[in-house]
Amino acid sequence: MTKTPKATTTPKKAKAPKPDAPASPEPRTLTHPEIRFIVLGIMLTMFLGALDQTIVATALPTIGRHFHNLDDLAWVVTAYLLTGTASTPLYGKLSDIYGRRVVMLTAIGIFIVGSIACALAPSMTALVVARALQGLGGGGLMALAQTIIADIVSPRERGRYQGYIGAVFALSSVGGPVLGGFLTEHLDWSLIFWINLPLGLAAFGMTSNVLRLVPYHPRKHRLDLIGALLMMLAALALLLALSWGGRSYEWISGPIGALFLASAILWGLFAWRLVATDEPFLPMSVLGNAVVRCAALSGACNMGTLVGMTIFVPLYFEVVMHLSASQSGMALIPLMAATVLSSTVTGRMMMHVEHYKRMPLIGLSMSILALGPLAIWPGSMPLPLVLLLLMVIGTGLGTVFPVSTVALQNAVARTQMGIATGAANFFRALFSALVVAVLGAIVLGGLGGGAGMSVDMLARAASAHELAYAFRFVFLACALVLAFGMSFLIAMEERPLKGPTPPSGGATAPTAPATPIPA
Repeated sequence: MTKTPKATTTPKKAKAPKPDAPASPEPRTLTHPEIRFIVLGIMLTMFLGALDQTIVATALPTIGRHFHNLDDLAWVVTAYLLTGTASTPLYGKLSDIYGRRVVMLTAIGIFIVGSIACALAPSMTALVVARALQGLGGGGLMALAQTIIADIVSPRERGRYQGYIGAVFALSSVGGPVLGGFLTEHLDWSLIFWINLPLGLAAFGMTSNVLRLVPYHPRKHRLDLIGALLMMLAALALLLALSWGGRSYEWISGPIGALFLASAILWGLFAWRLVATDEPFLPMSVLGNAVVRCAALSGACNMGTLVGMTIFVPLYFEVVMHLSASQSGMALIPLMAATVLSSTVTGRMMMHVEHYKRMPLIGLSMSILALGPLAIWPGSMPLPLVLLLLMVIGTGLGTVFPVSTVALQNAVARTQMGIATGAANFFRALFSALVVAVLGAIVLGGLGGGAGMSVDMLARAASAHELAYAFRFVFLACALVLAFGMSFLIAMEERPLKGPTPPSGGATAPTAPATPIPA
């Protein structure tokens, strides 16, 4: 008789959690207007991070004259890239633990504080430190934006939104230098940092509201601080070696060798940490995933080529094609516009194409073939033909970004979405720095330069034959990097994309992206 009350109370305790389940809004379907509102909010945060990588370029000479310090000018750019690149995977891991909204708002807050510190910097040293702080916030904006899109849209439908990311990147790449030059020339150089205050506050307010709609699944994880520190220090040592090599020091010198050795040791310690701890900073299930590995490396090669070309093609226009600085910026538009358009179209086609790998494979083949004539006849082709070839190259590059990102996110569990996306963006930034360093070394070597010499100084002092010879190998190197990216893409397994099959009309397709995606 004493056991019967216990039997009656047990079902009540078992049913007790049921009232809590409807209170959780995660499973509910987001409408298409809600998704567009979220995407618009995170696009503003992405624009903040991407713009500050380009808007500073045209203001650097003025900043150097203002502080009477031209020797440390490169650190204004390098400091931002170093901290931004090294912190990207950390943001992905933190967002998996604490949620996207809290971490994104923290990143925006750090970015705004860093921007104010940059605008008020009393010296070059203070500006470099402030730029490092700004990069610490900016490093999470792009990776978290892509992760949030993965939270609200199924992999099958996700490609259409990757084009928006490409549009933000292209707008910042072309518009950043123009806006920076205008503010510096007609107003004051500090405005390139003050402009981040209203933009940042708008992004903070808008993102704070829209990210309340994003499903959040609380998870109990331990943050491997030792592993995170080892990875960041290893990346910093490698990026410092790539930044200083051939410029501040000779490539074969004590400081550069010490940095490469330190980076190798730290990467070794990081690899040991991955197998020595129960919950490593980068889970082995992510690193051991063949799709993640191939997609990340393919996207990294593609991004490295695009970033390298956006830096060196304007110089090619100026010193080989004899265009002005403003004309060189305009001549870059076909490359960037084609990349964005192709990325958008490819992302939308992924919803309807079963063998989605074929699109980037065809696109990369086109890009590699288009780089051939630029490498063979770099100084003798007419400008319209060069622009046409750049458009073809951009079209091919654009096909890779949505496929590599969506395939990677499609291959991991929802609980690992943030760290996988953050790691992919980390390798893209790391490869970009590597490709830029290699291309810079090619140009410097081809023009007979060494440490302490800038590419611009040597280019303006070299003959037309020397310039054409140097850029011939620049385009060959770009084709080689794309060939490596293509090999990784070929090796990547083409898994079916998760998510509902889009209806033929397509009108109701966006209404079901927030349904839970099986991992």
